[in-house]
Amino acid sequence: MNPIIIAIDGYSSCGKSTVAKALAKALDYTFIDTGAMYRAITLYFLQNKIDYSKEDEVIAALSQIHLSFEKGNDDEMPQMHLNGENVSHLIRELEVANHVSPVAAISAVRSFAVQQQQQMGKDGGVVMDGRDIGTVVFPNAELKIFMTAAPEVRAERRHKELLESKKEVSYQDVYRNLSERDAQDSSRLVSPLRKADDAIEIDTSYITREEQFNQIFLLAKERIKKIF
Repeated sequence: MNPIIIAIDGYSSCGKSTVAKALAKALDYTFIDTGAMYRAITLYFLQNKIDYSKEDEVIAALSQIHLSFEKGNDDEMPQMHLNGENVSHLIRELEVANHVSPVAAISAVRSFAVQQQQQMGKDGGVVMDGRDIGTVVFPNAELKIFMTAAPEVRAERRHKELLESKKEVSYQDVYRNLSERDAQDSSRLVSPLRKADDAIEIDTSYITREEQFNQIFLLAKERIKKIF
């Protein structure tokens, strides 16, 4: 199959990363988790007590950040590395989730991340998921998917994930965090979360992961065949 760019946007805990990973593996494409990049930047800010309301501190901090996706064993998807350290688990902490939306709304942060994302995907053969892939990062992506799900379903999924990771947090806290992030992501001035006009919307509220994958995999194969 010839390589195309597949952009998967949507709300938190809709299954974007899960289906994007599976799709990349099935197509032998590269998976790029842009949300992990913003989380890693947020983690750095928190660890180094950066006041992200101050532009000079943000710009200085970004100059000290190196992000990369590095693969472990043959069966492992690329892991998020921050300045050489694997932070894939740390960036899923609720503290990071509570700060990532305001950090990701900062113009300098988005410019920093988007530039890297565009470089990573410029030759195609990538599945990239996030909030603004089909609208800002790759507006000319050959296939755009927008995933959504009912807020209570997303909160339940995220709460289950956190409990399975041995993190004690209430469902109410998770629901509140998701609701706040939805509002912040959709209303920010820079690259707000929105469905691209030519994106295909998929509601994952009551379908299985396998059904999500099958729908998107079929769309990808059809688009690749149509283009090439």
